[in-house]
Amino acid sequence: MSPADDDGRTYASGEGLVEFLDLMRLMRERCVWKSSQTHASLAQYLREESDEVLEAISEEDPEHLKEELGDLLLQVYFHAAIAEEAGEFTMDDVIAGLTEKMKRRNPHVFGPEAESGRRYTLEEVERLWSAAKAAEKGRPGSN
Repeated sequence: MSPADDDGRTYASGEGLVEFLDLMRLMRERCVWKSSQTHASLAQYLREESDEVLEAISEEDPEHLKEELGDLLLQVYFHAAIAEEAGEFTMDDVIAGLTEKMKRRNPHVFGPEAESGRRYTLEEVERLWSAAKAAEKGRPGSN
C-alpha cells in the first residue's frame, strides 16, 4: 500500500521500482527470450508501448493509462538491464542523469530563482526550460 499525505492522496514509496529491477534481472537470467533481446530487437516494442500510452491518454481512461505506463516502464527497465549486463550503465545512472537534468532545466524550482518564492508564468517556465536545454546542447532555442 502506498503512503498517503495529509490530504489522503497516495504517493509512491519507490520500493516497487527496486523490486521490479530485481525481477527484470531474474527474468533476463532465466528466460531464453528475454535474455536474447538487445536494444535493437526491443526497439519496435518501445515504439508500440509509447503509442499505446498516447492512445490511453486520448481515451482519458486512468486504468488503461496505468497499464500502458507499466508496459512502457518495462521497456525502460529492459533496456537498462541490457546496458547493465554490458557494463555500459545502470538504472541508477539513468535516474541520476534524469535527476540532474531536471534540476538544471528547472531553475525556477531548484536554482537561485526558486529562493525568491515568486510564481513563474507558464511562458516564463517554457523560456527557462528552452534556455537551459539550449545551453546543454550548445544550440539556441532547443526544446
